[in-house]
Amino acid sequence: MNLTDATLIVLGEAAGCPELAALTQSAYDELAAGTEVPHAVLSAILGKYSGTAFDAIIMPICREVDRQKPVPPRRRSAPEDTFDPLTAPLDQLRQWH
Repeated sequence: MNLTDATLIVLGEAAGCPELAALTQSAYDELAAGTEVPHAVLSAILGKYSGTAFDAIIMPICREVDRQKPVPPRRRSAPEDTFDPLTAPLDQLRQWH
């Protein structure tokens, strides 16, 4: 199942929840038109959906969120001038040991 199909199924099951239905309809329309739906919209759909077919319906949306969502930059735990044996040249490593 692809993302467009998954949103269509969620849309069909969202009849009792107007807010979910509107959000999912918007996402489906964008996908059907060939437009990428931002991960924030897909995450909002996930936050409102509580169906039993999680693997079949929700997992395609989760994969797309994972694909799109920005990865935060890693923080360095040590200052730049701290000796790091994993990145040190071999001659410095011999002196360190």
